[in-house]
Order: sequence, then structure tokens, then C-alpha cells
Amino acid sequence: MTKQDRTAKKELTPAARDYTINLHKTCHKIQFKKKAPRALREIKKFAQKNMLTDDVRIDTEVNQFVWHKGIRNIPRRVRVRLSRKVDKEGEGESKFYTHVGLVTVDSFKGLVTEKSRNQ
Repeated sequence: MTKQDRTAKKELTPAARDYTINLHKTCHKIQFKKKAPRALREIKKFAQKNMLTDDVRIDTEVNQFVWHKGIRNIPRRVRVRLSRKVDKEGEGESKFYTHVGLVTVDSFKGLVTEKSRNQ
């Protein structure tokens, strides 16, 4: 195995995973009137880092969940399903985009990152 083989990027494929994002930790010491917009930016940044795509599309359910208690009282945690999908329109330079959907849970206790069954 040559050095070039080891350093070559893996080819991206469609995938879906469930994550719990701790918004309380990411938005600590943020001004009240900027908390909800910052939380959405942090979700987008988290999705870009974990799914390796620049194009991230946040579902309206996630937006409503973050904003449902107002701009300053964001939920402590949010469970999201990150789905890397093929971009059929192909307007961007990337072939893939990430869709961020909401996963409703009763409790966050004992949840781990897991591959999602449906994509």
C-alpha cells in the first residue's frame, strides 16, 4: 500500500445517522437575543463536520423545535437525523447535501449515535 492510497479521500455515499446535539453547551455565554439563531448555526456546523458536505438543509421541524420556547430559552438538547443525499439538481459543485431532520424522543438518557434504518 503506497502513501498515496492511504491519504486518498474515501468516496462519499448516501448515509443517515441519528445524533444528539447538546445546544446548552454550544450556546453557553451567548447573548440572549442571539441564542436561537446561534443554535441553528451550530447545528449546521455540526452537520457539515460529521457528514462532510458543505450544503446543509435544515428541516422546518428542527427550526420550530429550537424556536418553540422563544429566542432566549432554547432546548438543552436536540436529537437530529443527518441524512447525506445525492443532489439531483446538481446546481452546486458538490454531488451531495445533508438533510437535517428532527427525531422526537421522550428522554435523552442512554441515547448514542446510531445508523438510521430509513434514509
